[in-house]
Amino acid sequence: MSGCNSINLYFEDESRFGLLTILRRMITAKGVKPVAPFLHRFDNLYLFGAFSPITGDSYLLEMPHCNSQTFQLFINHMTAQQPDEFKILILDNGAFHHAKSLQIPKNMALIFLPPYSPELNPAEKMWRHFKDKVSMIAYQSLESLQHQLSEVIKSTTPQFIQSICGNQFYKQSFWYAFNV
Repeated sequence: MSGCNSINLYFEDESRFGLLTILRRMITAKGVKPVAPFLHRFDNLYLFGAFSPITGDSYLLEMPHCNSQTFQLFINHMTAQQPDEFKILILDNGAFHHAKSLQIPKNMALIFLPPYSPELNPAEKMWRHFKDKVSMIAYQSLESLQHQLSEVIKSTTPQFIQSICGNQFYKQSFWYAFNV
């Protein structure tokens, strides 16, 4: 933590986005089945994301796969963004998060959530928001999906991230621990 001017808390997770149409519930007249365009293709991409309930900062990186090498790239890019900030990264117990080959940067600490507890990770709520914004559309190519995801990401403000991820328990614990 030496050499760091600030400390921040982030919740990290990964999510798959693909050409298989994401269907959502819709309001229709009784007895009427909702109609939505549907594409049955399995091309996909992964978004790695970390979201701060404290500042509303976020780091997102699109990757073709989800494994220890892509996770290493993600944490390297994340720590390079603000090298003078010490990042506390709270994440799930994905096998690649525990890979022996991982080299955790000096300005980062990993804290793992209990197994099988996605409800404790506010990053899951961010993925729900992103998937809601790209649902009910049949994307013809990964490029069109990437474009729509980029628009959703650009429109996501720090205030919105704080409202979604800003569980009062997490914020109070952070402020208490670091006297912020």
